[in-house]
Amino acid sequence: MFDRSVSHLIAPLIQRLARQARRLGLSANQLTLLGFLLGIFAAFLIAFEAYLAGAAAILVSRLLDALDGAVARLTHATDAGGFLDIALDFVFYASIPLAFAFSDPARNALPAAVLLAAFIGTGSSFLAFAVMAAKRGLSNLATPDKSFYFLGGLTEASETLLCFMAMCVWPGLFIELAYGFAALCAITTVTRIWWGWRAFQ
Repeated sequence: MFDRSVSHLIAPLIQRLARQARRLGLSANQLTLLGFLLGIFAAFLIAFEAYLAGAAAILVSRLLDALDGAVARLTHATDAGGFLDIALDFVFYASIPLAFAFSDPARNALPAAVLLAAFIGTGSSFLAFAVMAAKRGLSNLATPDKSFYFLGGLTEASETLLCFMAMCVWPGLFIELAYGFAALCAITTVTRIWWGWRAFQ
């Protein structure tokens, strides 16, 4: 929901950092892999109840995730790079609820499972629309720098990041945050399926 506004707000900073990354010789794919590995490290930190350290690692991981696309556009964006970016993003997003389940299985396992199931809904509707849009040659003029055309929703990257941050800052509220965010994901899934169905009639 807020991704477009947030992207516009931080675009000048991302562009400066992207130029610096190029001067250091870093490629878009290297930044993608580094961001992913740092995100998985964040999950390990959370699993061992180092929540604030995990939050810091998540923030840096997502900064690198924003940088990889900017660096790609400064050089040569490729389908392989876009594929790698989105595939690893989905693995990262799944790793954080799983980490909270590991940190306190008796308390967190069920809400983590519900949240992961909700992520399946948002992820599958997101990718299914992108596949059909590509098949029809559709493109989104509002986000021309993205690798493919997709539908937004209540729970995009910005909202998910805010939820993860809240979970790390207030781990005692994980249950409430997980169920609440899962409900928002369910709304996103339903609206994406509805709009996708209408778009492809």
